Amino acid sequence: MSTSNAALRQYLLVTGNYWTFTLTDGALRMLVILHFHQLGYQPLQIALLFLFYEFFGVITNLVGGWLGARLGLNRIMNLGLALQVAALSMLLLPTELLTVPWVMAAQGLSGIAKDLNKMSAKSAIKLLVDDQAQNRLYRWVSLLTGSKNALKGAGYFLGGVLLTQLGFTEAIAVMAMALLLVWLVSMFTLKKDFGRAKKKPKFTEMFSKSAAVNQLSLCRLFLFGARDVWFVVALPVYLATTLDWNNSEVGGFLASWIIGYGIVQSIAPYITGLRVGRLPDGKDATRWAAVLAVVPALIAAALYFSVHPQLALFGGLGFFGLLFAVNSSLHSYLIVSYASADGVSLDVGFYYMANAMGRLIGTVLSGWLFQVYGLEMCLWVSSAMIALTAVLSAALPRDENGAL
Repeated sequence: MSTSNAALRQYLLVTGNYWTFTLTDGALRMLVILHFHQLGYQPLQIALLFLFYEFFGVITNLVGGWLGARLGLNRIMNLGLALQVAALSMLLLPTELLTVPWVMAAQGLSGIAKDLNKMSAKSAIKLLVDDQAQNRLYRWVSLLTGSKNALKGAGYFLGGVLLTQLGFTEAIAVMAMALLLVWLVSMFTLKKDFGRAKKKPKFTEMFSKSAAVNQLSLCRLFLFGARDVWFVVALPVYLATTLDWNNSEVGGFLASWIIGYGIVQSIAPYITGLRVGRLPDGKDATRWAAVLAVVPALIAAALYFSVHPQLALFGGLGFFGLLFAVNSSLHSYLIVSYASADGVSLDVGFYYMANAMGRLIGTVLSGWLFQVYGLEMCLWVSSAMIALTAVLSAALPRDENGAL
């Protein structure tokens, strides 16, 4: 019991760090988008500011999973916190010195930090739940993922408010100081060897050898590319330009969407049948993705034919958020279920590498498609990518143990 309680305390510390980091990460994204939009940057230019953020997320998840298995999740978590403080500090220069390459470099460092933290937190759950307690595993994964996204939504709102009330530089300084305090506390509280694999994996073992993990990773790539192709740049710029919303209104709407999405993720196990003892498998992932693919297509059609466009946009995005939350929660449970217990961060890291690749593709497409073709095309591409996710999900295992 004492061992179990100690592990739980360590997990709660990891989760608290992850929550704090997520809040600042969401605020930083909104600050950068709105601030540089006000400076006259075009949508594609804004998207490119996040290019390194997403690109280094791909590398970080792949290498970070290997490092986590060798060094322990505590060190990876603390490294992520320190790097985020450094990234925020890079943005404290006067506005005239914040060139595109410099901001891209700061965002790249932030992307590394974010994925080190996420990989550590998601991997930790596997170490606390017995392999036979899959119901509990599904609930815990959903709660962590849902709460994280609710806080990310709060971060979007916080970013808009801070930009309005304090300005860009002062807002960055406040967040850097808060995160520095969290990092100092974490350095002295996280257990030294938490999450370290018994057998240190070789560098060549960082690529997953599990067919189930590989297939799910491919599904995840297209699922998150489909979200970010309209959400990252296209939607906030559309709200600010076409609908003439101010910073707080844009941040508030995006925050509400993400918070609602996070709440649905938290209760997703009960939506998919856990109350009656059902655990999701590949068939569930296929069905939920197929339903989700219809939603952005309907929104795009409504905008094209001018059928109550604002009602269709906001109502459709709300429905998209609900369905996307269930899809994401299913994937988050399946990867932790499929992952090997010893060196769990290897499989989880590989999976989130694919997640980051999807975000990278979606981010670049979001800026380019919106600038050239508009929001409707972003939504059509989103629908096509989700449809592809549904097709790929058909090859996932049909039982909760991940056996093909």
